Amino acid sequence: MKIALVHDYLAQDGGAERVLKAFHEIWPDAPIFVLFHKKGSVEGFDRADIRESFFRFLPFGRTHYQWYLPLMPLATESHNLHEFDVVLSSTSAFAKGILTRPNTLHISYCHTPTRYLWTDTHEYIAELDYNIVIKTFLPRLMHHMRMWDKASVDRVDQFIANSRTVRQRIQKYYRHPSDVIYPPVDTHLFQVSQNVGDYYLTGGRIVKYKRFDLVIQVFNRLGWKLKIFGTGPDLDRLKSMAKSNIEFVGFVDDKQKAKLFQNAKAFLNTQLEDFGITVVESMAGGTPVVAYGVGGATESILPQKTGLLFYEQTWESLLDTMLHFDTLTWDRKAIREHAKQFDVAKFKSDMKQYVEDKYRDFLEVQNYVEHRD
Repeated sequence: MKIALVHDYLAQDGGAERVLKAFHEIWPDAPIFVLFHKKGSVEGFDRADIRESFFRFLPFGRTHYQWYLPLMPLATESHNLHEFDVVLSSTSAFAKGILTRPNTLHISYCHTPTRYLWTDTHEYIAELDYNIVIKTFLPRLMHHMRMWDKASVDRVDQFIANSRTVRQRIQKYYRHPSDVIYPPVDTHLFQVSQNVGDYYLTGGRIVKYKRFDLVIQVFNRLGWKLKIFGTGPDLDRLKSMAKSNIEFVGFVDDKQKAKLFQNAKAFLNTQLEDFGITVVESMAGGTPVVAYGVGGATESILPQKTGLLFYEQTWESLLDTMLHFDTLTWDRKAIREHAKQFDVAKFKSDMKQYVEDKYRDFLEVQNYVEHRD
């Protein structure tokens, strides 16, 4: 079985890139096809056979790739995958639109249907810092890209969703069934601390839609100690809102992040997550989570046992939940045990078995059709 991996692009280190890294560790000899690779942006691919599209020849194609959004479908279709038996794509945008031969099995691990085309189109356009001419043109571009995106899903033989939440979106927008395999989390990097600190924790990529402003509004009122890790375009605005009991710790590496999680009283997650890796990381350190009770958080958190959920995305709802947090006793060892089911080792085992099973089924169907004809 000769396999190839396809990913949208390698330009930042996020949850999707962790999935690709796990794929690469399962199949280290498989080439990785991407629109472009911004070297140094993602760890774990130093020795990988990475094959870029024609984006590598475009002026600023790796640094200002947003300029070339209309060319991304064409660049995706330019990947030559004819020599492979199985193609495994990892995507939230374009990689599912690759072209394969009839005797090639295409399995697509979908992180979510493309957000700016389906679920968040109006918010995406409203938040872009472009002039009125470009913003007037964008809806028409999005319309054409939405048609390509819908057509591209019919090139996939089998979808994998990263959560039941994403499986529902795939069914709604793409009208395709999918199987669920939760994404990998490095739970082995975390341990239960014997010395819980006096602070609460939140963090990640600091962008508006993650609603860190709700946490700040609550802790401004409570006066409790809060630490926020991460960087992003909304950082300055949030800093201007925060009182002195709130500390911004900036970028943290895996070791620093593990220590922050393990020693926190609780981790707060205020956004709708497709799955929510940071939620599981918190639980892997034995730390309970207070989360907005929609999406992926409802699939990983056991209410009253590993965390609490609040159901209105408002500071008032979060405040009410926080006031009840200390009335419960938390078994941190049990919380960690629950999180271990999402470990990267299980993900690798499940994915390897899934691909092998689907390829065997694919060959059986092909053989049946050939003999029938």
